[in-house]
Amino acid sequence: MKIVVTGAAGFIGSNIIRGLNARGIDDIIAVDDLLEGDKFRNLADLQIADYIDVDDFYDLFAEAAFGDVEAVFHEGACSDTMESDGKYMMDNNYTLSCELFAACQEQGTRLLYASSAATYGGSATFRESPEFEKPLNVYGYSKLLFDQKLRRELGSDFSGAPIQVAGFRYFNVYGPREQHKGRMASVAFHQFNQFRADGKVKLFGEYGGYGAGGQMRDFVFIDDVVAVNLWFLDHPQTSGLFNLGTGKAQPFNDVALAVVNTLRQQRMEKPLTLEQAAHDGLIDYIAFPAALVGKYQSYTQADLTALREAGCSHVFADVQTGVTAYMNALAQAPSQGL
Repeated sequence: MKIVVTGAAGFIGSNIIRGLNARGIDDIIAVDDLLEGDKFRNLADLQIADYIDVDDFYDLFAEAAFGDVEAVFHEGACSDTMESDGKYMMDNNYTLSCELFAACQEQGTRLLYASSAATYGGSATFRESPEFEKPLNVYGYSKLLFDQKLRRELGSDFSGAPIQVAGFRYFNVYGPREQHKGRMASVAFHQFNQFRADGKVKLFGEYGGYGAGGQMRDFVFIDDVVAVNLWFLDHPQTSGLFNLGTGKAQPFNDVALAVVNTLRQQRMEKPLTLEQAAHDGLIDYIAFPAALVGKYQSYTQADLTALREAGCSHVFADVQTGVTAYMNALAQAPSQGL
């Protein structure tokens, strides 16, 4: 089985390759760019058949240069929600995706692609339906436009796809192999480094009608994201657009407390309550940044109805379980926390 993974040196892409390798699948073409050379670390311990630079891949794939490819996991994108260059964003996230979709359809290759919960933006309902899609930035719009194109071509539920096309609206994903993402890395990653450096973690203060650290997101552990992607690989008859989150919103305070208590436990220190951690200055609430006002989702929670109706019954880790596992992984591989 030959597989292509775009964004292969990135966070989700490299973890998907890890999941494929665990199944004994290594006939994998990894597509990315290494302008940020340190991203090679995400590939160094993985087994792949070939590496193709992103600037060369799309034309070559359209020419069927790689032979019979079973599926493409399309994770490559510009995911910086603060990026203001709309032309760059649309070229990367929309135009290239359209070209890849056309080539996959022509060659009979399954397409499993990354959409985003950013397509919902200012909505209070997170269901895969147009009336709830209100992106707050050009990143969210670039992802939404590709979803909309597929709905026009394949039908609202992608039922017109002659071969599998499945899109995943990732919510707040965290876990190993995100160290290269800089400011776009998860809050758990940043808090690991903050606690190691300063003995405390930082959270936003009051905003959007929520108290300090009380803004709520659907935080999903990377292992769960990989498991769902691979479930769809195992079910080639299943197409559609699906939320990929836990289905349970939790406050940022839960993440911070899990970080603090796990790292304290590693030092043989007793766990604290949220109130104790805040009182002792281990959680530092900072003013909400002006640059994010009006562009920030204070609440997200994936509606998993479509995913469950498709037959995927995967059980997701909660914040306490996932963040604890992540902190322990970072502690065992400290270079991932740099």
